[in-house]
Amino acid sequence: MSSATLEQFTDRTEQAAGRTTAAGATASPLAGDARPATPLPLDGIKIVDFTQVFMGPSCTQMLGDYGADIIKVERPGAGDISRNSFPDQDGQDNPIFLSINRNKRSVSIDTRTEEGRNVLHAIMADADVVVSNFRSGVMERMGFGYEELTQENPGIIWASGTGFGPVGPYSHKGGQDAIAQAYSGVMWRRESDDQKPAIYPTTLCDYITGMHLMQGILLALRTRETSGVGQKVEVTMYDSMLHLQMQEACMQLNRGYEVNWGAMPLSGVFETTDGAVCMVGGFTPDPLARISDALGLDEDLTQRPEFANLEQQFKHKPALQAIFREHIATNTTEYWTGKLEEQGLLNAPVHTLEQALADAQTEANGMIVEAEHPGVGTVKMLNAPIRLSATPPSVRRVAPRLGEHNVEVLLENGFDPETIERLQQLGVLR
Repeated sequence: MSSATLEQFTDRTEQAAGRTTAAGATASPLAGDARPATPLPLDGIKIVDFTQVFMGPSCTQMLGDYGADIIKVERPGAGDISRNSFPDQDGQDNPIFLSINRNKRSVSIDTRTEEGRNVLHAIMADADVVVSNFRSGVMERMGFGYEELTQENPGIIWASGTGFGPVGPYSHKGGQDAIAQAYSGVMWRRESDDQKPAIYPTTLCDYITGMHLMQGILLALRTRETSGVGQKVEVTMYDSMLHLQMQEACMQLNRGYEVNWGAMPLSGVFETTDGAVCMVGGFTPDPLARISDALGLDEDLTQRPEFANLEQQFKHKPALQAIFREHIATNTTEYWTGKLEEQGLLNAPVHTLEQALADAQTEANGMIVEAEHPGVGTVKMLNAPIRLSATPPSVRRVAPRLGEHNVEVLLENGFDPETIERLQQLGVLR
């Protein structure tokens, strides 16, 4: 969708009073932003967001969920890469984009033009935070590096998430989830050497790095309260993935070998007649004896010399787990979770994502929220996972259409209607 004209913007603001959010709050006539009755933690924080795909947008969406005003800067015509990288019936408003871009306003500005860059400098002149997840050096080449922006706005917090950071042999590489898994050692780690290295199917590197970026921004905002000045915040996917392995890394650095939590001899995932059960044979006294009872074995496996202690269990793990597999394969998941529960053993049915989303615990935790999108209709999304008793997260607006807020944002930042119309005619705003 192209950017709104001044006439379209006027029409929208007159109609805005009738819109409601999923929580039933009336939208603001100007911003279409339904504010909760209680101020949110980040109310009044203005964030200019250059991020795209997942790592950066997951960070800024979380900040938006808790009240920050997120102005999302996108490329005219194309927008955020995630608008178009996943073919879908709703095109640029596909579920991938909608999932990580709520509570944001979109401006589509051509940064290749001097006029476009000047517009963004004006928007950033009083911003609290500017966030990007481009390759190292891209923001500087665009004219939006920290040194340049801090001259105009000493209080600005310049936050960057990259693949590997601004220095070092990999600094030129882009940040991509599977690549970070590979370089950091995460991909090599698996339950046993019998398994081949593989890409983890959920983008854990993107998400963890995005949350580290958010934490860094919050720390910098807190520091600015006392110092009055901003600072750089830099995180990398590489560092985040190393940090994920802090236990294993400390053991490797100090003892010369890795700890592999997936290789524990009494734990594993075992197929049942209708699915699978995950069993963790630890954190209880005499776990193998309890497993023997739960499986209905004729003997206590701890009485066999090859399974008598943990060292022997590690040594003979294939034989031990073959016994587990043979017995668990004879009955249903529900049956075995019941038997394991009776013995006080940690276990769980292995759910699909569909099952997890439909689980009563998901509903009890309020983890699914709904909102109305003008083009797509009702959108179901995951809620923010951080629950605050007095200031919970708020879904105030769905993910924006490309350039939806061009006029709105420029008016707020001191541009007069004639200038905005001229920028539209020049193609700077599209």
